[in-house]
Amino acid sequence: MYYCSHGPGSSQPPARNPVRHLGRTHTVPRLAHNEPVNDLAPLLTPEGRALLDEVRDTAPADELAVATRLRRDHPAELVSAALGQARLRQRAAAKFGEEDAGRMFFTPNGVEQSTRAAVAAYRAGRLRALGVTSLADLCCGIGGDAIALARAGIRVLAVDRDPVTAAAARANAEALGLTDLIEVREADVTEVGTTGWDAVFVDPARRGGRGRIFDPEAYSPPLSWAVEAARTAPHAALKVAPGIPHEAVPADAEAEWISDGGDVKEAVLWFGTAPGAVRATLLPGPRTLLGRGLPDPEVRPVGRYLYEPDGAVIRAHLVAEVAEEVGGGLIDPTIAYVTSDERHESPYATAYEITDQLPFNVKKLKALLRERGVGTLTVKKRGSAVEPEELRRKVKPSGPHSATVFLTRVAGAPTMLIGAPAA
Repeated sequence: MYYCSHGPGSSQPPARNPVRHLGRTHTVPRLAHNEPVNDLAPLLTPEGRALLDEVRDTAPADELAVATRLRRDHPAELVSAALGQARLRQRAAAKFGEEDAGRMFFTPNGVEQSTRAAVAAYRAGRLRALGVTSLADLCCGIGGDAIALARAGIRVLAVDRDPVTAAAARANAEALGLTDLIEVREADVTEVGTTGWDAVFVDPARRGGRGRIFDPEAYSPPLSWAVEAARTAPHAALKVAPGIPHEAVPADAEAEWISDGGDVKEAVLWFGTAPGAVRATLLPGPRTLLGRGLPDPEVRPVGRYLYEPDGAVIRAHLVAEVAEEVGGGLIDPTIAYVTSDERHESPYATAYEITDQLPFNVKKLKALLRERGVGTLTVKKRGSAVEPEELRRKVKPSGPHSATVFLTRVAGAPTMLIGAPAA
């Protein structure tokens, strides 16, 4: 039996090798006077909706005073639920935009684990371009993906086992005027037939009682079940953690890693598209880099420019494609930094102009920064155990200028590279 309800979110840790193996737990603050949001039904009544409108812009510092005032005329439980929902909506605005978030209904886990609207819209667009007009969304959560799919003109069966989660998905379809295209069903996804649908989308839960789940077979439902469900339809998309081992990708699947604004959000296994293909997609855009099966780049001395590939490129193991694009090589065989002597534009990597290369030495770095009047210091690290904040405390940057320091390895040696974003 698979519930598919998603626990509090967290990101996967970075993988170790940038070419072949490159790959916080968020606690929902509880109001001092409030219990977790476990039942949406009271908020869907006329009184509940009116309260939601009244408290929608309540600041956290004002919640206790507002609650005290409202409890004079409304049940305490309803006031607490409305204030809790208002807080969730405020947090969800970053993912869904203020307009949609202000009308939708959320659970704490739903806010954490739902797909960012921009990513969901991109995936829905891909499915629509494939000719998909109907889709079974298994493990639908609060309905974030179902909303994007419906807005792309796709009819959706949205399934989740958890009653509160399914109720939120149903309320969201209604709130956004999409009930004609979204049917929400409270059920075990393993008991839902997918025959007759153009596509299947599965978003398994990747957190358990002990936190993050790294083994795809420990997802709920397991990846193997999701793959078999995917193969029952002409097209399918399985959302998985971006740290999924490449060897866990089925041979008949296309693997895509997606970042939004530079942050890696997810990986997707596509069926019915291009078996064996690997791609990294960067949003906004979209801009997509397709793997070409290139060999690992050569290791070479640090040149004038250093390129930091987007995280999706690194996770997709497409650093070699970026290196070829900029005419560069690696600074170390296990580090995903590319270097070259000339400046090349690439949407898949950020370029920095390097002015200094030093063996790792805090005193020398401090002296160099003081000499150049660097007060704004950006610290990036890859292959170093030193924490950026710890380094800032030790070097105490001061002055009108700015710089970027890379704590990394060059040909195996701990090294500091100093520079700035290339103009």
